[in-house]
Order: sequence, then C-alpha cells, then structure tokens
Amino acid sequence: MATRTCAWIAALLLLAACSTAPRFEKSFGTAVRANLMAQTIDPRGAANANPTTGIDGPAALAAQERYQRSFVQPESAASAPMLNTLGSGR
Repeated sequence: MATRTCAWIAALLLLAACSTAPRFEKSFGTAVRANLMAQTIDPRGAANANPTTGIDGPAALAAQERYQRSFVQPESAASAPMLNTLGSGR
C-alpha cells in the first residue's frame, strides 16, 4: 500500500512539472528589454553602412591628455612658516 501511494505521489509530482508557465512568466524580462531600448540612442545604428567619421587617433589622444592635465593642481610655492605671536610675553 505504501509503495502504491509513493508511486501516485511521484506521478503527480511529475505531472505538475509538465504544467504550462503561469501568466506572469510569459512577460518575464519585458521591462528589462524596454529599458535597454529606451537607453539606446540608435537601435538601427549597426545596420548603417555609412557611419559618421570622427576625430583621428592622435588628435583624440592629445585632446584626452589635455583634458586629464586640466585637473592637475599646480604645486603651490613653499609658504613662510607661521609664527605664533600670542605667547605669554616672556
């Protein structure tokens, strides 16, 4: 009797595994795909046979290096040491 019950339970579990996907799983990932499309400037850009030309390599490198150097803080000249003049008068 216990063997027969176990067989029925196993058969029911196998049948439950073959069920169709619930409704919420059919649209799984739709929001992610919509967000990716919203963040893409030109979705058909890869199909463009005549791409726009940009700046050449050496000019781009020089522009990037100038940009990076614009953030460097120049070293300040050594300032004179400050003396405390509010002593006890001795």
